[in-house]
Amino acid sequence: MGKKAFTLVEIMLVVIIIGALSAMIIPRLSGRSEQAKVSVAQADIQAQLATALKLYELDNGVFPVTTQGLAALREKPSSDPQPKNWRGPYIEKEPLDPWGNPYVYVSPGAHRTDYDLSSKGKDIASAQDDINNW
Repeated sequence: MGKKAFTLVEIMLVVIIIGALSAMIIPRLSGRSEQAKVSVAQADIQAQLATALKLYELDNGVFPVTTQGLAALREKPSSDPQPKNWRGPYIEKEPLDPWGNPYVYVSPGAHRTDYDLSSKGKDIASAQDDINNW
């Protein structure tokens, strides 16, 4: 009775095929994580945080001022202008961009009349990778 098993040549062939496939696929996926982070930041700025800010404004008649910041979406501000009809929290967690930095919020905005909202991106020092709502 002969035992059936893989030969060394067959095992080496499988390893070579897996290595070749990896060499073709990994370079294509390597830049995707950064693209995904940019997409998340854009979605936060254009949808999630924008919706929360609009709900805040609907309830209170004004957007939070710069000094109150996005923290006003999580806890009722105690500084002026105090929201009269605060029904938050409007967001569940602290608004951080995908790189772990706080979003930059200015109200009234310099680029828009209501508010400016942006992320400094991966390279905080450079404006080239900034993501914003204007």
